[in-house]
Amino acid sequence: MSDTRSSAAPATGLAGDARTAAAGGSAAGVPRPGLPAPDAPAGPPPDGVPAAAGPTRPDPAAGRARLEEMRIRCLGVIEDAAVELSPGFTVVTGETGAGKTMVVTSLGLLLGGKADPALVRSGADRAVVEGRIVLPPDHPAARRAEDAGAELDDGELLVSRTIVAEGRSRAHVGGRSAPVGLLAELSEDLIAVHGQTDQQRLLQPARQRGALDRFAGAAVARPLARYAAAYRRLREVAAELAELTERARERVQEADMLRFGLEEVAAAEPQPGEDVALAAEAERLGHADALRTAASGAHALLVGDPAATDPELTEAVTLVGQARRALEAVAGHDPKLAGFAERLGEVGYLLSDVATDLAGYVDGVEADPLRLAAVEERRAVLAGLSRKYGENTDEVIAWAERAAARLAELEGDDDRIGALGAERDGLRAELASLAEEVSRARAEAAERFGAAVTEELRELAMPHARVSVALTQTEDPDDGLEVGGRLLAFGPAGVDEVELLLAPHPGAPPRPIAKGASGGELSRVMLAVEVVFAGADPVPTYLFDEVDAGVGGKAAVEVGRRLARLARTSQVVVVTHLPQVAAFADRHLVVRKSVDGTVTSSGVVALDEAERVSELSRMLAGLEDSELGRAHAEELLRTARADA
Repeated sequence: MSDTRSSAAPATGLAGDARTAAAGGSAAGVPRPGLPAPDAPAGPPPDGVPAAAGPTRPDPAAGRARLEEMRIRCLGVIEDAAVELSPGFTVVTGETGAGKTMVVTSLGLLLGGKADPALVRSGADRAVVEGRIVLPPDHPAARRAEDAGAELDDGELLVSRTIVAEGRSRAHVGGRSAPVGLLAELSEDLIAVHGQTDQQRLLQPARQRGALDRFAGAAVARPLARYAAAYRRLREVAAELAELTERARERVQEADMLRFGLEEVAAAEPQPGEDVALAAEAERLGHADALRTAASGAHALLVGDPAATDPELTEAVTLVGQARRALEAVAGHDPKLAGFAERLGEVGYLLSDVATDLAGYVDGVEADPLRLAAVEERRAVLAGLSRKYGENTDEVIAWAERAAARLAELEGDDDRIGALGAERDGLRAELASLAEEVSRARAEAAERFGAAVTEELRELAMPHARVSVALTQTEDPDDGLEVGGRLLAFGPAGVDEVELLLAPHPGAPPRPIAKGASGGELSRVMLAVEVVFAGADPVPTYLFDEVDAGVGGKAAVEVGRRLARLARTSQVVVVTHLPQVAAFADRHLVVRKSVDGTVTSSGVVALDEAERVSELSRMLAGLEDSELGRAHAEELLRTARADA
């Protein structure tokens, strides 16, 4: 089976609203079949039963992320069910086979879990699970969803998962088709699931270390912040050092080439614009005879040639002068001719000036083979430079300036390598000292944490279990930090690996909690861990499935009490068969079978006070109307209220 994306959102329910939002409409205000609109006051559940009554607690939802509701269609035994969750403690109960597990399965699908086509209800072509999550604007999940193109409507994110009977799976986030992996990413910062087959979050060593650090408080946070800053700088220094040393041969070769080029340019001493000036001089020297002949002839035509033998040849200056005088003779009769005469006078002066300049030019132009050879030789030198370093002399000079700067940089690399090496050694020494301080603080916090969880387990029917925190380090003789006389591998969080260990009974060796406990025990261990961590490592929503497995009597009451304690800071959803646990809930949902064995849209209902007593009585005595059972149920509710 594979998970694929589709641009089409499901047509009904929350995901249908998501589609509306993506099209520009407001999903938040659209009423849903069997569900109140998000901005409407809380109304009766789908079958008209009043909302559940529970222990009175301060609203824990203010400013926090939470899962507000789910809609389940054609999943397992559930045909159509709406699940509205309390921001505090919600409990889900029901007879065996009624579909309680499908609530957990549905949430798992919204978390990006594996989609099994066998979950699709018999006779249906697809199963759909939709959820509405309330997210503060600065929540990491909100930022990640928006980065993926999802839209939040008034702080609400609509997510959905569709499983097609043929085996395909689709996900939608904020009205847009999305990869299933995005759901899993979002869930990391939203929900912690603890059940027989699905223990998440705190089973990850990196999460355990982060949670322990937050539990330790400032004793770890302060040195760890300094460590992290020094570690980042060490990585920068190491990267620069590696680049400089790895490219040492290339840098030497580059420096040699630059020196050769600079020496060649310095030997030639090119001047700005020199190549252009030499080209013009070479052109003039190469045609000196033709230039002199042309200039001499033009001079003769302007002012005459004393050596001329043609008496009829009259120079231009003389002719212009004659024309001017002819006009001046009659200019008194017509002022217009006086103007012409004046202009001819100006022409005469101009011709005389040109003739004088031509005479000087003729005297200055002479064939000089030696000078022409010198010019051509210089041009060849400049052309050689231009072929290597630029298109012309000006570009060659600019290249030389850049090359000199680069050579100075390369020649300074040796000094830079030395400075970086010294800084690296200093940073490693600082990191070693800080890592040792962090490790000591973690070890002290680990002792306190292990004792606190062990104490919690005594009240959860695990009196002989002992939880401890193992801090281990890995030897790294090649590149490790010297901490306490050992060379240890290190990373951005120090030198420690953190793992929670459980010894379920005396004589049993401590093992990782995922391996040292049975399914039911593991849920209780994780409950104890979450209760202890709650203040330091809060998670918006916790889901516990079968946390009460193998528990009864007083221990069951303690389980309920601790779940209620956890609900003071987070949203808690519990699937249980124990009335002692259910009595502590703020909202009590029951999954009921219809006559034909299905669960319809009215099959998941929120119970009012009287119905809670009946349901707790059924869970206690197997009979809803048992007087003894009802009395016991009422006593459980009073106990829960007293604790609240």
